[in-house]
Amino acid sequence: MIFLDEYFWRDEVTPEQMDRLWAMGWRHFGTYFFRYSISPDRDEIRTVIPLRIELSSFKPSRSQKRVWQKNQDVQVVIRDAFIDQVKEELFLRHRARFKDNVPESLYNFLSDAPATVPCRTKEVCVFHGDKLIAVSFLDLGRDSASSVYAMFEPAEAKRSLGIFCILASIQYATEHSCRYYYPGYAYREPSVYDYKKNFAALQYLDWALGWRPYQAERVGSEDLHDA
Repeated sequence: MIFLDEYFWRDEVTPEQMDRLWAMGWRHFGTYFFRYSISPDRDEIRTVIPLRIELSSFKPSRSQKRVWQKNQDVQVVIRDAFIDQVKEELFLRHRARFKDNVPESLYNFLSDAPATVPCRTKEVCVFHGDKLIAVSFLDLGRDSASSVYAMFEPAEAKRSLGIFCILASIQYATEHSCRYYYPGYAYREPSVYDYKKNFAALQYLDWALGWRPYQAERVGSEDLHDA
């Protein structure tokens, strides 16, 4: 096993540099860039696997199509990212769902100028009527896009807004001629991040061998049949 635990700070990164960093397994929160290959999780050590979707081959599964259809009564607005009181209040309600590693603020994930620092970032906003019920922050490179952080209204959990925001981000990235969409890290072992593994055209970064097709282990699930 390769052990990685690396980081650096950078205030400005070009789109081409972002593409290269994501391809090498790097992520960032604000101006803090990091990559690591293992992660302690309670009493266990987890193997970190960066993920990406090859957009030219992506097709949604039946269950993902149902999530999209279920949310036809919402409006999706994609615009330059910014933080305001509405998002901060949504963040506080969203974080109440968690018991471990609870973040203090949206600024744990975003810079003071999130639209441009350290790179171009959009926000995928989901409105039901005039109420903001979900936001996903999406970085843009030259030919790739990467989700930074997503949050949703806990009272709207039945909508599967996390999946919906990924689908909206994939659609936006595809329309803007991106080759890859990066949904973030997951673990090789089962975890709360397993929903990221249920997308077609998925690849994972083997820290020793490079990017490889992801072969899901949960054979028999609906999404695997659809993929």
